[in-house]
Amino acid sequence: MDLPQQIAQLLIVGFKGDRLLPDSVLCSDLRDRALGGVILFDRLLAAKQPDNNIISATQTARLCAELQDCAGGRLLIAVDQEGGMVSRFKAERGFPTTASARRLGESGDVGLTAISAACTAEMLGAVGINLNLAPVVDLDVEGDNPIIGRYQRSFAADPAVVGRHAAEWITAHRRRRILTCLKHFPGHGSSLADSHLGFVDISAAWREEELAPYRTLIADGMADLVMVGHLFNSRIDPLLPATLSPATIGGLLRRDLGFDGAVITDDLQMRAITNRYGLAEACIMALTAGADILIIGNNLQYDPLIVTKLIAPIVEAVRQGRLTEERINAAWRRVRKLQTFIHR
Repeated sequence: MDLPQQIAQLLIVGFKGDRLLPDSVLCSDLRDRALGGVILFDRLLAAKQPDNNIISATQTARLCAELQDCAGGRLLIAVDQEGGMVSRFKAERGFPTTASARRLGESGDVGLTAISAACTAEMLGAVGINLNLAPVVDLDVEGDNPIIGRYQRSFAADPAVVGRHAAEWITAHRRRRILTCLKHFPGHGSSLADSHLGFVDISAAWREEELAPYRTLIADGMADLVMVGHLFNSRIDPLLPATLSPATIGGLLRRDLGFDGAVITDDLQMRAITNRYGLAEACIMALTAGADILIIGNNLQYDPLIVTKLIAPIVEAVRQGRLTEERINAAWRRVRKLQTFIHR
């Protein structure tokens, strides 16, 4: 692959609609530009549409097959299917429901988590999803947390409990050859703000124990991907949020915790990033910091031409020496390793 295609391989991008039209921009992105991944949503928030990529099991399976055919069969197809309130596949569309992480954690029975995760993974595999952006391994330490605690997305406040339940979740997905993702590094559970809506400073509230689930799961070989959150912690980096921070990704995550797998960003269209950085600039900064895969949800704001609009400035950043080809190659190799796992 040439440089623009390698860069395209590092993108996971949202799109509009429940079918893939052969003459669409998305099909060109997949076939000609080598787009590496897509992410499915049940709604299109940018247009306030209640329907988008996921209508029914039959339709979603057909859509995923169309996407894979157009991409040559090595496409990452991602979704957020955590269970409970954060589920793109909903009961009203005929999909099985599973309990929230908090309810599973409160049960005290990791066997229930294994059953719930197996149900989730079986459903995802049946429709063609190969990357579940879960489990959440944030600690449930702040009762007024507006995005983790409020939506019951954390298994517990105890890092050991979180680690045990997350391991069961990951194991059930791996048995069905579905990748999982630990999130939101270095820890979103102690925050009092939502990074979807704006800047989130966790400097005062964050505590070292929020790293414990990552440390355990990484050491046990259970981390397929780690998602870095748009979280500012001056104790780790006095200038940049984690997604754009070499100190957080290259220092804390890779050097200190020993993670050598794929680092993925949270959606770079979230306001914690877009309110302070342009999207293209944020992509360049995230790659420079050590991120391997960039999520562009294309859902909070929608642009059918987003792939070509992002590839060009990233290529230019390489040509200017701001971003090295070695960094792109290293990220691309990690993406290829993920592709090998899900398609072997």
